[in-house]
Amino acid sequence: MLASGLTEADLGTRGLAEDPEGRGPRLFFHHADGQKRQRNRIHLDLLPPEGEGTHQERMEAEKDRLVALGATVVRLVDQQWGPWPERYYQMQDPEGNEFCLE
Repeated sequence: MLASGLTEADLGTRGLAEDPEGRGPRLFFHHADGQKRQRNRIHLDLLPPEGEGTHQERMEAEKDRLVALGATVVRLVDQQWGPWPERYYQMQDPEGNEFCLE
């Protein structure tokens, strides 16, 4: 078992695609258990733009900007994932598609 709590079998159901120069988006793929009845088949995790302030301040400002554009906050997730803290907003666009701002 790895430090994150994932086994080798867990890692075998995940994949990552990213720009090797770090300029483009990073796409993370993983298998979701169960049938999809109400949730998206594709779920985007967004990062706030780089700029002034702490990551938390930029995330809050981006959340407010997205809400002003019509998104809604479903919930704030503030938890530990293995040894790492995890804090993000689960959100929905005006059509009900879920995404996360982390």
